[in-house]
Amino acid sequence: MERFASVERKTNETDISLKFGVDGEGVSSIETGVPFMTHMLDLFTKHGKFDLTVDAKGDTEVDDHHTTEDIGICLGQTLLEALGDKRGIKRYGNAFVPMDEALAQVVIDLSNRPHLEFRAEFPSQKVGTFDTELVHEFLWKFALEARMNLHVVVHYGHNTHHMIEAIFKALGRALDEATSIDPREKGIPSTKGML
Repeated sequence: MERFASVERKTNETDISLKFGVDGEGVSSIETGVPFMTHMLDLFTKHGKFDLTVDAKGDTEVDDHHTTEDIGICLGQTLLEALGDKRGIKRYGNAFVPMDEALAQVVIDLSNRPHLEFRAEFPSQKVGTFDTELVHEFLWKFALEARMNLHVVVHYGHNTHHMIEAIFKALGRALDEATSIDPREKGIPSTKGML
């Protein structure tokens, strides 16, 4: 069964159409109006072997906050829907990704208990026009709506672009592992009998 979902979100601040396929080929078609976020989502998709289509329009004349936040919300909602009852998945994922001098780690539990643990200190407050504090905002909304435990640790680095890029690549790879089907798992990967 294809694990796929789509969502449309329209507010006074944003208008977003997003389609997400878990079992993809790393194909993306992304227009966010926030160039750095478009780049990060493209990396996430490629390294997770997902398929992702995003058409987002937002009040970027104010700043990138609303658009970035709402994309995180939409991505989380589609992931949660696409996984259904999570039968047969590995549930946990872990990935270390180096990017030149930076090293990021992302650990995921698709637990139905939303939590973000974020340990990263960026040397710069901006990458281009993008506010680096929005990385936390995006990840928190993604974790919240996907109802997953998400731990992000940047162990070291001094180039902010490299540090954030390593996070998004690791996010894709860890999520790919957590969502992958374990042929040994015959039901729900929890002693509770549900996630």
